[in-house]
Amino acid sequence: MTIHAMIDLETLGTRPDGVILNIGGVKFDPNGDRIFDDFYYKLDVDEQTERGRSIDPEKMERWGKQEPAVVEAAFGLEDRASVDTMLDHLKRWCVGADAYWAQGPTFDMCMLENLYLQYNKPDPWPFWKVRDSRTLFGIMPKDPRKEMKFGAHNALEDCKAQAKCVQYSLRQLGLTIR
Repeated sequence: MTIHAMIDLETLGTRPDGVILNIGGVKFDPNGDRIFDDFYYKLDVDEQTERGRSIDPEKMERWGKQEPAVVEAAFGLEDRASVDTMLDHLKRWCVGADAYWAQGPTFDMCMLENLYLQYNKPDPWPFWKVRDSRTLFGIMPKDPRKEMKFGAHNALEDCKAQAKCVQYSLRQLGLTIR
């Protein structure tokens, strides 16, 4: 079975050095319907700002317009992990994946690569294995994300939805990928 990974971030910035609130990931069979091996961390915001990571006021303003439950889930202080712990776990979690998807790798993957660099750790994926789900969805006659109901602005729920949409899109296009 081909194993791909979907990664998503919820952030307080749009630059590569932006603060990451939470990260989610799932592994999935792009040619089937199996989604498995959830990965989810809420990160310590203070640790990141102390290391110089940035917060974008416009992004904070957008968070202020979300539903209260979404804001509490993203900003709640319970279960926050150190960045170092998450980076080590993410590296182990990435083992065995044939490709790594993101909803625009120039955002999620660049932020993670910047974080790995800041913590003096190597990226857990080779650059040539990164895929862009936004481009795939853009070539579909209808954006498959518009047809799904899911908990937007939760990195793990976004990953599950995006992985399902990749699987759906590939089936609709008659493609099998490795």
